[in-house]
Amino acid sequence: MPEIVVGETATGALPAWLTASAPGDVRGWIGDRSFVAHCLALQDGSTRWWLVDDTDHGLALRQLIAERERTRFLIEASTSLLSTLNPERCMEVTARLAAKHLADAAVVVAPVAGRRLPMVLCADGEHVEHRSMAYDPATVPGLAEALRGFPPLPSRWTDPASAPEWIVPEGFGPIGSLVVTPLPGPGVPAGALLLLRSSGDTTFSDSEEECAVLFATRAGAALSAARLHAEQTAITDVLMRELLPPRLPKLEGVEMASGYRTAGDGERVGGDFYDIHRTDEVSSGHGALVVLGDVCGKGLEAAVLTGKIRNTLHALLPMADDHHRMLTLLNRALLTSHHSRFATMVLASVTRSGGGARLRLTSAGHPAPLIVRHDGTVEETDTRGSLIGVLPTLTSRTTEVTLAPGETCLLFTDGIPEAKGGPMGGELFGEARLERALAQCAGMPAEAVVERVQMLASEWVGDGKHDDMALVAITAPRGTHLTAVDGTTPGRYTG
Repeated sequence: MPEIVVGETATGALPAWLTASAPGDVRGWIGDRSFVAHCLALQDGSTRWWLVDDTDHGLALRQLIAERERTRFLIEASTSLLSTLNPERCMEVTARLAAKHLADAAVVVAPVAGRRLPMVLCADGEHVEHRSMAYDPATVPGLAEALRGFPPLPSRWTDPASAPEWIVPEGFGPIGSLVVTPLPGPGVPAGALLLLRSSGDTTFSDSEEECAVLFATRAGAALSAARLHAEQTAITDVLMRELLPPRLPKLEGVEMASGYRTAGDGERVGGDFYDIHRTDEVSSGHGALVVLGDVCGKGLEAAVLTGKIRNTLHALLPMADDHHRMLTLLNRALLTSHHSRFATMVLASVTRSGGGARLRLTSAGHPAPLIVRHDGTVEETDTRGSLIGVLPTLTSRTTEVTLAPGETCLLFTDGIPEAKGGPMGGELFGEARLERALAQCAGMPAEAVVERVQMLASEWVGDGKHDDMALVAITAPRGTHLTAVDGTTPGRYTG
């Protein structure tokens, strides 16, 4: 290379990129420095060049471009990682992104589950492999420490040859460089990330390891959020199974059907509830206790109090033959709790009575049940009572009703008659409209009665807001027997 001195004529051979260039600005290297040459043609036919050293400028520009690419990748990674709350899916996304942008292969290791080490491996940025076996994290340099949240070790301190085969994706080959970094979580590490490069590739630079740490921080936050959501969902499902309306037991000789709709379409539980407890075999003269109630308010808080009421009533089942005593003890329990809500309720004791059914009904601040006779007449039962959880002394009146075959008793919450809708959207469904609907259900099975009332109430409300709705229908089924006309021909069923 020629010796170039500012202000003096260059001696020796000039760089090829300079002499071979046409007049104009050109760029090239002299030694380990980068120059921009500006050309000026003189009148005597000679050419004058001005060389500007832009080595530092070019380095800064390349670093800026690399930083922009890194920032773009981290933004895209954050979007992809936060697009799912499924822990396994989040691990897969992390492995794919790391294998595609940061290394030749990536392994995401979850915290030890029992005696097994769950992990996701990816070597091509697309296909992932799940493994879960009794691996020892201590056999991988830095992995045990990363799973406990310790800072990552520089890759130059890690001997890739000592890594076991179980962290290598199938068909990857020997490891040339290895980075192990923790996946930080809020207080508890979310796992660890292993970045692998094949033996023929260059090692990880400091800037690449810094980018890996930034990516691992985002992946750890996403994994922690996904696992927390999964844990909360599992807990919620367990609690919901206790709060959701139960399946109705099959009782011999008595039909029962129920319907339930919460105030919010996205809610699974609300303030309305029902329970049916078998007290003994219906055919032996005993039967079941039907409970239908409404807790003030709606949503999760009302559902929690609903669960407490249902558990309390279940404990009071031995005194199911005394409705007033059950309601009085429940009233005391609510008054001594920290809840400020109240509840309404109706109890119905059901027993067989010949071909029909006998009911004892007691209301506590709740709409009185309605009876649908076989001729379509609708009667309101004569039972009243005070709210539960408001006054120290509870009052109630019990009435007895007999259902002939085909007749129905409907228990319902105020969400049905108070449902607003209709042509103008603000008119109440009302008890009169409910009674007219029930008059058309004479002789129907219990399930058909419930479906009919639910359908009419839903059509009335439309897309408008409404309260929780719950109803239970108790029907004494029509007795049927097979008769033969002449003793030999097929018979027919008669009521």
